[in-house]
Amino acid sequence: MAAAPATRCWSGALCRQLLLTLTILTFACDACKKVTLRIPSKLDAEVFVGRVNLKECFKSANLIHSSDPDFQILEDGSVYTTNAILLSSEKRNFTITLSNTENLEEKKILVLLEHQIKVPKQNHSKEKVLRRAKRRWAPIPCSMVENSLGPFPLFLQQVQSDTAQNYTIYYSIRGPGVDREPMNLFYVERDTGNLYCTRAVDREQYESFEIIAFATTPDGYTPELPLPLIIKIEDENDNYPIFTEETYIFTVAENCGVGSTVGQVCATDKDEPDTLHTRLKYSILEQLPALPTLFAMHPTTGVITTTSSQLDRELIDKYSLKIKVQDMNGQYFGLQTTASCIIHIEDVNDHLPTFIRSSYVTSVEENKVDVEILRVSVEDKDLINTANWRANYTILKGNENGNFKIVTDPRTNEGVLCVIKPLNYEERQQVTLQIGVVNEAPYSKEVGSRSAMSTATVTVNVKDQDEGPECNPPVQIVQIKENVPAKTRSNGYKAHDPETRSSSSIRYKKINDPKGWITVDENTGSITTFRSLDREAETIKNGTYDVIILASDKDGRTCTGTLRIKLEDVNDNGPIIPKQTVIICKTVMSSAEIVAFDPDDPVNGPPFDFSLESAPNSDTQRMWTLRKINSTAARLSYQNDPPFGQYTVPVRVTDKHGLSHLTPLNVIVCDCVTETDCAYRTGPRTGGGEVKLGKWAILAILLGIALLFCILFTLVCGATGAAKKPKVVPDDLAQQNLIVSNTEAPGDDKVYSTNGFTTHTVGISGQGVKNGGQETIEMVKGRHQTLESCQGAGHHHTLESYKGGGQHTLDPCRGGLVEVDNCKYTYSEWHNFTQPHLGEESIRGHTLIKN
Repeated sequence: MAAAPATRCWSGALCRQLLLTLTILTFACDACKKVTLRIPSKLDAEVFVGRVNLKECFKSANLIHSSDPDFQILEDGSVYTTNAILLSSEKRNFTITLSNTENLEEKKILVLLEHQIKVPKQNHSKEKVLRRAKRRWAPIPCSMVENSLGPFPLFLQQVQSDTAQNYTIYYSIRGPGVDREPMNLFYVERDTGNLYCTRAVDREQYESFEIIAFATTPDGYTPELPLPLIIKIEDENDNYPIFTEETYIFTVAENCGVGSTVGQVCATDKDEPDTLHTRLKYSILEQLPALPTLFAMHPTTGVITTTSSQLDRELIDKYSLKIKVQDMNGQYFGLQTTASCIIHIEDVNDHLPTFIRSSYVTSVEENKVDVEILRVSVEDKDLINTANWRANYTILKGNENGNFKIVTDPRTNEGVLCVIKPLNYEERQQVTLQIGVVNEAPYSKEVGSRSAMSTATVTVNVKDQDEGPECNPPVQIVQIKENVPAKTRSNGYKAHDPETRSSSSIRYKKINDPKGWITVDENTGSITTFRSLDREAETIKNGTYDVIILASDKDGRTCTGTLRIKLEDVNDNGPIIPKQTVIICKTVMSSAEIVAFDPDDPVNGPPFDFSLESAPNSDTQRMWTLRKINSTAARLSYQNDPPFGQYTVPVRVTDKHGLSHLTPLNVIVCDCVTETDCAYRTGPRTGGGEVKLGKWAILAILLGIALLFCILFTLVCGATGAAKKPKVVPDDLAQQNLIVSNTEAPGDDKVYSTNGFTTHTVGISGQGVKNGGQETIEMVKGRHQTLESCQGAGHHHTLESYKGGGQHTLDPCRGGLVEVDNCKYTYSEWHNFTQPHLGEESIRGHTLIKN
C-alpha cells in the first residue's frame, strides 16, 4: 500500500516539474535557449526522441547542427537518435546550433536529457519508441513525360508509410515545384499520399525535381524521416536540330583529289543527349549547278568531301549546296532543318601562259638606249591578277652582250622588250632573240615530256642612225564603236619629224592588221574601216585591236608604232543557251536548270528574262513551266506528268535591253537516275539505247540457279525419306529450315543447316502490308523482295530490324513498340513460296518472320 502513495508523489513531482518547464519555455525571455527532454535510459538507433520548437528562436535557419553525434535534428525540430545509446544516471545535454548564412546570425539551444523512471505507454503515445520502417518509406522511382497533354491533375505516384498502421498519418511535400519555383507544380493528397502534377513541364527547362516528402501525425509527431523523392522528366522529341550557321562558306582547290575535305558543318539539338532525339544525321539535298555530282557529306560528322577530281574553276568557280540535318538518326519521322553551303573553287596554276604569236619582228635605231621596242602578249586562263596569271618573261638566247631586257607590264601583263645598251649598226644589223614566259606561281600539274615554258622568237632589226621619223608614243589609242558601217573614218596613228616636230612629210602604212579590218591613209595616218568591226570576235581580248603602223619620211627613214583600237560594245548579240540538249531523269527530278550566256559586255547582258515561245494554249504551255533562278539561269519543269520521250521546247532569252534569241531546246524525259544512265535505256521511253546486263545482275542469275539446285536436292532427299517412312508432315516442320528471329541481340549473320538446306539470315528491315487478309513482308537490304506469308485475320504489322535489335512493330492505335510473334510454316507453304520466286535477282538470304 505504500507503493501507491510513492508513485503518486513521484507522478505529482513529475507533473510539477513539467509544468515548471512549460512555464519557463513560455514566459522566460531566453525560452529558446534551453529545452528539457525526458527519455528512457536505453534507446535504439533512429528512434524519435522529441521535438524542439525552432521557430521561436529563429524564423529561418539555413544550417542546423547538433554537437552530440548520437542525435540528429531535422528541419521541423524533430530529434532522432543516430546510434543506440545508454544514458548514465547523470544528466546528459547537447547543443543545437542554428545559423543563417544570409545575415550571418547564429543561435544555440541547450537540450537537457533526463531519464524517465516510468513512462506509461498509454499516456506517451507521441514519444513511443519506434524503429523507422524501411520497406514502405523509401525513395520511390517516379517520372513523367514532358509536354504531357494530361488530363490534369495527373497522378504520378503514391507516397505511403507503414506507420499509418499505428497512427493517423498526414502526408506533405516541399521543394522545387511545390513551394519553390516553379510554384504549385506538384501536390500530394494529405490523407492518401497520392502525388499529382498540375500542368505540363518542359524537360529542356527542368530535367528533374527533387522534392521532400513528410509523414506526420495530426498533432505534429513525425514518425518517419523526410523522404527524398526525385521526379524525372522524360524527354520528348520536341526540338528541331539547328545548324550553327545559316550559310556555310568553304573553299577548296580545283583539281583536288577524290576525298579531299571541303569543310564541316555542325548542328545542335536541345533534346536529351545520347538518345535518338539528339542522334543527328547530315545529308546533301541539292547541288547547284546540279551536274555532275561533286560533293558528299558524312552522315554523322557533317564533313563535306569531294567525290571527283574534276573541279575546274575555269568552268565553274562556285557551287551551292542545300544541306539537311535530321534527328532520330535520319529516320523519316525525325525533325529536320536545312541550311545552305557555298563552296568557292580556289584557283591553282593549271594553265600555262602562251604567247599569242610564235614570232615577232621589231626594229631599233643604233645608239638608242632605254627605249621600248616591242610588246608581246600571252594568253592565260587562270584567275586574273593572281600569281597563277601574272607572267614572268625572260630572254633565253641572243642577249649575250646584254643589250636587251624584258619586263612585265603589271597593268596589261604584257612583256615589254627594251634596249638597255646601245647597238652598233656597223657591227650588227639584226639580232634574233628567243624569249620565254612562265607564271609567278609554279605550275601545278606534272610536266612530263611537255615543256612548262612557252617560247617565241623576236627579230630585232638595227637601223642606221639617220634622224628618221619618231613614233612617240609607240602605242596610240583610238576608240571606235563596233559594227560601224564600212568606210567609217577615224583618227589614226601620228608620227613626227624629231627636228621639225611636224608630221606633214611623213607617210604611213600598216604592216600588221590581223583581221584586215582597216585601211590607213598614206598621207595623214587616219584609218578607214574596211569591214564591220566585231568586238566579240574570237581573237579580240579585252575589247582591243592592235594594228602595227609603219611611218616613213621622204628619205625612207621609218619608225614603227602600235595603233590600239578600243572597240566600244554595242548590244548586237542576244543571249544564247549553250547546252541545247537537256535530260530530265523523271524518277529523281522533275526539272532541269538552263543557263544562258551573252557574248556582249556585261553592260548589255544580264539579268536575263526567260519565256516559253509558243501559243497560249499550246501543248508547250500546258506541259512546261519556266521559273527564273538568278540573273543568268532558269529552271525548266514539266507538269501534267508527260510520258517518257523527246520534246522540243522553244525558250526565248532576253537581255536587259530587250534583245532576245530563241533557242529550241531538245528536252529528253528519261527513266533514269543520272543523265549518263539515259543512254542505256531502251524502248519508246527514251528513244533508243541497248540493254546491258551488269555484273550484279549476272551474279544474281547464278545465285538463283544455285538456289534452285539446292531446293531440288532438298525435295529429292525429302521424297526419298518419305518413301522409306510415310509420315504426315507436321506443321512445325518448317521450323527446321526457317529461322525465327525475335531476339534483341546484335543481328550478326548466322547460318543454320538441316536436311541439306542452308538458310542465311542477315540484318533486314521489313514492312508488312495488309492485303486481303494475307500479309506481305517486304525484305529490304539494298533491294526489294516480297514474301507472302502468315495468313491471318488481317493484321497489319511493320517490321524494323535495327543493327543490334530484334523485330518490332509500331502499333498505329497506341503509337508504341509491340513485340512481334514468331511464325511457323508448313512444308507446303514453303514450297509454294519458293517455286514462283526462283527467278528473282540479288537473293542473298531470307529470315522468315511471322507477325
